[in-house]
Formats: sequence, C-alpha cells, structure tokens
Amino acid sequence: MAAAARTARLAPRLASISRPAVARAGVSSVAQRAAFSVSARRTKSEVIKETEVPVTVYSPDHKGVASSNSDHFSIPVKNGAASAPEAAAEDLDAVTPLQDKVYRQMPRTLQKMSVYGKVIIVTGGARGLGNHMARACAEAGAKAIAIFDANQELGDEAAAELHQKTGLPVSFFKVDVRDGNAINAAVQNVVDLYGAPDVLVNSAGIADSNIKAETYDPAMFRRLIDINLTGSFLMSQSVGRAMMAAGKPGSIILVASMSGSIVNYPQEQSCYNASKAGVIQLGKSLAAEWAKYNIRVNCISPGYMDTALNKVPALDAQKKIWKSLTPQERLGAVDDLNGLCVFLASDASGFMTGSNVIIDGGYTLY
Repeated sequence: MAAAARTARLAPRLASISRPAVARAGVSSVAQRAAFSVSARRTKSEVIKETEVPVTVYSPDHKGVASSNSDHFSIPVKNGAASAPEAAAEDLDAVTPLQDKVYRQMPRTLQKMSVYGKVIIVTGGARGLGNHMARACAEAGAKAIAIFDANQELGDEAAAELHQKTGLPVSFFKVDVRDGNAINAAVQNVVDLYGAPDVLVNSAGIADSNIKAETYDPAMFRRLIDINLTGSFLMSQSVGRAMMAAGKPGSIILVASMSGSIVNYPQEQSCYNASKAGVIQLGKSLAAEWAKYNIRVNCISPGYMDTALNKVPALDAQKKIWKSLTPQERLGAVDDLNGLCVFLASDASGFMTGSNVIIDGGYTLY
C-alpha cells in the first residue's frame, strides 16, 4: 500500500518532467538557438547593483552552544573603490611567547602547528632572517633556543634581547659552521643544558654576487662552498646524531635559495647558485637516509629578501629589476619566512620530508 501511495504521489511529477521533453522535440533548432542567444545576452548584461547588502549572522548562545537564533541587518554599499584600511599601530619588535595556559586551550590543529616544548637550534641567528625565525619559534612555544653564530658581539646581543623579551632559556654559541669539532661541542652542550634538540634551523650562509665566473677567485669559491654547503652538512650531521642518540623524532630545516633552482638576473653569482643547489640536494638525500629515524629534512628557498645585506646603494638599480621580475613587485620582508619555518618545525608537517619550498613572491613563475 505504501509503495502504491508513493507511486500515486510521484505520477504528476513524472508527467510534468516528461512533458517538456516532448514539447522540445517539436521546437525547431533555429528557435532553440534564438531563445538561447537571448537568454545568454540577458545573463551577461544583467548585473544587479545593490545599494545595500543583506546580512544574516548566526551566533552561539552565552554558553557557547550553536543556536538557531540569528540577527538580520543590511550594510550600505558605497560607490567607487574602497579605500584600504589603515594599519593598526603595534609594537612590531615585541616577542610574546606562547603560554602553557593558552596552548592547552588551543584546538588540536593549532597545537600541532606550534613548536610547544621543543628545543631549537638556529644558526645565523644573530641577525637577519635567522634572528627573525628564532623569534618566531619563541612566539610559537619553544622550550629553549640556542643561537649559533660566528659573530660574538651580535650573537650575545641577540640572545640577551630574546631572553629579556620572552623570559625563555636562550643561549649563544660562537660557532663557525665550517668547524666540525666546535659544532659537536656546542651541540653536546645544548643537549646537556636542555635535552636533545628537536629542531635545527640552519640559516647561516654568505653570498658572493656580481662576480664573473671567469674572474672568480678560487679561494673565495671554496670559502663560500664551505660555509653554505659544508656548513649545512656538518650542522645537520651533528644535530642528526644527537636526535638519533636520544631516540627522538626531529626536524631539520635548511635555508637554501631560489638561486639553487634558477639562474639570477642580471647579476653573475655562479658559486652562490651552485652552493644553494647543493644544499637542496643535500636536504633531499638526508631526508631519504634519515626517514627511518623519524628525522625530517626540508629546505626553505627564499627569493629576494629585504635584509640589511641588500640595503646598500650599490644594489638599488638591481633591486628595481628584481622587483619588476617578481609578480608581487616587492622584496620579501624579514619576517616573511617565519610562518613557513614554524610550520616545518612543527608536528603539523609530520608527513613532509625532502621538500624544497620556494617562497619568492612568485619570481620563479616567469
């Protein structure tokens, strides 16, 4: 009986659906094309310009429970292009560490995107991009931060400032990344102070640019390769061994460059490009070897960044060219790597290893 009733209810609908098909069969193709053409023209030309936009807002009740209640109102629509809102004034130099109470209230996804409780080593952390990434890790919940840098004065200042701003344990080690024995001693001391490192951010490096290959001093070539490539290996090797000895997972982040994948223009910098290409391949190779230890290795490849090294009058003409070749038409800000660094250091990137992430404002798209 129920099936018969459903059939009876559906019969009128089925009839109405079938009728247009029969009617269409009797309509000429010319008439169909004319009707479609008129409809298409009407659709393209009918832009409804509202004078106000209706809004419906659903808000939870006072207990935070979803409610069926809603507020209805309209917002006016102004003619002309909207002006950009003024940036809110804020202390861009402040560093506010993630507190335990806040961390425990965060959703699980956001907890995984933090570096809460992790011991982090940052090379080249005395200034520039490395220093800003160290600050970002502090804000994202690091347990302790060790800065490795060859500059004693700047390194001490950076560590003292970061500690004073955050209250976190911060240490500075005067280390040249070409010195394997010094690296091993410093890493062991980090283990003694804070426990085995969870993260290495290897940002130490130098750049030789505007030097023709045919006139490049071989001694300069060897020095740059030693710092950028050999230094990346020695740091990764020492920190990787500490992670293995502790039997804990880890994340190694090597700062490479888009110059490891493309040839820059207009400056000549064959050695720098070769060194960064080596860093990228080193990262992939270590990722393959150390996956069995649950140690992940990834590379960050920045584009042109607005660091102190690039803020010299001699580069002004080239910077105009760099910007013109970048879709975003700007150089990267000193904190533009921070979010990616924290992500790669965090457990949120747990299934990511051997990747080279280019962050260049679109430069390599052309």
